[in-house]
Amino acid sequence: MIKNWIAVVTLGLISAVNLNVNAHSLPDFTELAEKHGAEVVNISVTQSVHADAGAMPYPGMPDDEQMQEFFKRFGIPNMPGMPGSPGSPGQNGAPQPDYKSQSLGSGFIISSDGYILTNAHVVSDADEVIVKLSDKREFKAKIIGADKRTDVALVKIEATGLPKVTVGEPSKLKVGEWVAAIGSPFGLENTMTAGIVSAKGRALPQENFVPFIQTDVAINPGNSGGPLFNLAGEVVGINSQIYSRSGGSMGLSFAIPIDVAIDISNQLKSTGKITRGWLGIAIQELTKELAESFGMKNTNGALVAGVEKNGPADKGGLDAGDVITKFDGKPIVTSADLPRAVGATKPGKIAAVEILRKGSAKMLSIGVGEMPSESAEVAQSNKPAAKAEANKIGLTLKELTPQQKKKLNGKNGLLVIESVGAAAQAGIRRGDVILGLNNSETQSVDQFNKQINGVATGKTIAVLVQRAENTLYVPIKVGK
Repeated sequence: MIKNWIAVVTLGLISAVNLNVNAHSLPDFTELAEKHGAEVVNISVTQSVHADAGAMPYPGMPDDEQMQEFFKRFGIPNMPGMPGSPGSPGQNGAPQPDYKSQSLGSGFIISSDGYILTNAHVVSDADEVIVKLSDKREFKAKIIGADKRTDVALVKIEATGLPKVTVGEPSKLKVGEWVAAIGSPFGLENTMTAGIVSAKGRALPQENFVPFIQTDVAINPGNSGGPLFNLAGEVVGINSQIYSRSGGSMGLSFAIPIDVAIDISNQLKSTGKITRGWLGIAIQELTKELAESFGMKNTNGALVAGVEKNGPADKGGLDAGDVITKFDGKPIVTSADLPRAVGATKPGKIAAVEILRKGSAKMLSIGVGEMPSESAEVAQSNKPAAKAEANKIGLTLKELTPQQKKKLNGKNGLLVIESVGAAAQAGIRRGDVILGLNNSETQSVDQFNKQINGVATGKTIAVLVQRAENTLYVPIKVGK
């Protein structure tokens, strides 16, 4: 025990000596903080929350707006049926009332006349957005537009002469380079944290259009939407996500490259929407085993797993089983490279697509289509179909569109438009997808409702639900 303790002390002394010797080589962030802190803003968001559709989304967590925002963003699973969970009954068995939710984030000024960049998830579904400057002035902001696919939003305040950031070039970043973040973690305004670039071009699940910058900068709830600076004081990214098992920073944070964000903001400012190229295919990663079966010497490329009928790729001659190795002159090394290349292509352009088909190289010319609007699809999904009524357990349902089925790998399912009564009390909420009932796959709204109507009062059924990437059985007791 004593020897171990002495060893620790000795190592500590050695480390201290080394730090003193190399102190001159460590970066000084004081000038960056002094010159650029005023370019960063605090963003406060208020929104109305429908209790049956998501009140208190994370039961058992502290009733704290920053912590709730953290778990909302980074995927801590919800436990249906627990007290305080969505739609769970109150003490008298009645659904919980609607309430106002508040959350905090960060942003930064990109023009002196009040345009500000932040994350889409910071201002999503906001009733009111308040921007607070470093000099304590507050402004009500207007949301110019938001793009959920890249998690970038542009807001505007009525002010002039504001200090604006200098935009850097993420392509010049090097792994190991020092970077710093300024934001409002847990509401602590103008907090600076620093670290290094850990990796570039990082692909994350369900984030196909962003080549993330990975850093070990300490990022926490409230930092979302804030800038990532290089040592020259230039913004190179927007802090967007972290990986965490503990609820706090674990040295894995991800920033959206600023060139991606500026392109999105320019489109939002000029047209109010985002236009992306689209092929109409499903792709997957090319594994070593698959590459060998196709007679390939490496795993470079994106494997086409499915082609949408009458889509751009189908019309251009692309088939399932083809491996795309180059698109419009850009090499496709991994499957994640393809959505970025296609999305950045102007719809209507004829793109040269190099493929491998049964071991032989081929060149195709494909007219790039325009990606269907996600906002239009979501808006349609959240509106009840004509004359739709709640069934016996309180669910108003709608059959999935072909586009939505594709996201479920072709599975049949029913979209929950509204959840009340027994279903809401059990934890089912709007936006869930019903996959099955008592181990039987759902085929249509009529079939599902007939099955429900045939269940005796007082009997408990098991409804298979998909929520985001997770599936779970929810038990519901059928009432009268």
